Amino acid sequence: MGVSGSMKGGMDVRIEAAVAAALSLGQGALGGAEAPPKLRAALDHAVFPGGARIRPTILVSVARACGDDRPHLTDAAAAALELIHCASLVHDDLPCFDDADVRRGKPTVHRAYGEPVAVLAGDSLIVLAFEVLARAAGDSPLRAVELIRVLAQRTGMPGGICAGQGWESESEVNVSAYHRAKTGALFIAATQMGAIAAGQEAEPWEELGARIGEAFQVADDLKDALLTEAEMGKPAGQDLAHARPSAVKELGVLGAVSHLKDILGGAIASIPSCPGEAMLAAMVRAYAERMTPVDLQPVRG
Repeated sequence: MGVSGSMKGGMDVRIEAAVAAALSLGQGALGGAEAPPKLRAALDHAVFPGGARIRPTILVSVARACGDDRPHLTDAAAAALELIHCASLVHDDLPCFDDADVRRGKPTVHRAYGEPVAVLAGDSLIVLAFEVLARAAGDSPLRAVELIRVLAQRTGMPGGICAGQGWESESEVNVSAYHRAKTGALFIAATQMGAIAAGQEAEPWEELGARIGEAFQVADDLKDALLTEAEMGKPAGQDLAHARPSAVKELGVLGAVSHLKDILGGAIASIPSCPGEAMLAAMVRAYAERMTPVDLQPVRG
């Protein structure tokens, strides 16, 4: 991630602790109410073990680069963002959308617990994300309100992940708007929420998030085209199967690789001036190495 191994390990522990505390809240540990056992278990299944936690890691990295003077608020923001991401995966996998059997190398929530419980699990995680931010307001209510606003904006309509999913039901797709909403929205939320948690303005951080999100989408298109289900931990070949727009379909494999490198170069150039600017640049370069197709699988014409 562009930081030392010990620093990255510390960040990982910090994020997992924040997510675990948030989920405990959502399962009734603090309220004393008896929760439905299957739904409790489905929430665990949806959130743990997690994936790379890329979005909250970016959020915490930006907050640190900007001073991180309210770490409890940063932790709440990171947990809330990851809960929204996990909720989106639960809903994306449903039969009415991708009808996926596997996510993160295990059965999807609707396969493990049934479709009704999966819908409720996704809904519960969304609501919990905003409760976590509200509870963290404390002595920083203005920052908390702004965090809630940004997360809501990047989750719903017209440009959040709900809009991104909605584009898949249109007969004509605005590919740029689709990718920015479907994938880019939560990366924009990551950079902006990290800045807000540390007391900075959100607007200067939008471009960095958008570029990282665009790069992630292109890399995901390449993985979907080149890798197997076993290598990805989720179904492969979904763009072709569902006739979805993709960088590989538009540009070919080599063109998509070149486009990915251009996007990441622009991301580094877009980092706003801050005390941790060099660290963030190193983080983006580390992402570039991880997302380069040669590290995924030899490029096939």
